[in-house]
Amino acid sequence: MKPSGKPLRLQGGAATSRSDRKKVWLVTENSHKLREARAVLSNHNISLGQIRLPKVEIQSQDLEEIALFAARSIAEKVDRPIIVEDSGLFISALNGFPGPYSSYVLQTLGLDGILRLVERARGREAYFQSSIATHLEGSVFKTFSGRVNGVISRRKAGRRGFGYDPIFALRLDSKTFGQMPESEKNRYSHRAFALRKFAKWFLCNDHSIGPDRSPAEP
Repeated sequence: MKPSGKPLRLQGGAATSRSDRKKVWLVTENSHKLREARAVLSNHNISLGQIRLPKVEIQSQDLEEIALFAARSIAEKVDRPIIVEDSGLFISALNGFPGPYSSYVLQTLGLDGILRLVERARGREAYFQSSIATHLEGSVFKTFSGRVNGVISRRKAGRRGFGYDPIFALRLDSKTFGQMPESEKNRYSHRAFALRKFAKWFLCNDHSIGPDRSPAEP
């Protein structure tokens, strides 16, 4: 299937050749996520390009299922080895809310709304989960997930990171992700854990990215 409309926007360097065996493309419109992923994968000698294309998301409680569905959809349109990431914040006292709806809830309730909900609930335990789906070639798709346990802070703190970072901390007496430099956050974050799992699999299996191809055109 070829996409309709304007050409896909790919960033991150020229088209790769068969001799370059360590480049993949992240499907995202989130510049913060791209920067974090590049920092993590660069430590494994993996170059990361960007495909600015909206993800097709399904309604599911399973982040791996959501990421996998999006990867299958993108793979029909893009002749590139890709990774697609989906993440969520799961708050125990709110029965896992917002979970897979984290992006929508952040846009509607915001951080202050989440803090008010947690104030009325018992307990601040929460975890972040990141799930990655990848497609390199053929019909093979793989998924990798990372998780970090922590708590919801009593107030917003820090201007670094993005999303829920200013209200998530490893402990109530520790810095929020929003207060951590990127290098420190990437030692603990759910996304970094998932990306490192992917990198280990990718490098151990010595995957080739296939021949040089141009981005799909309408």
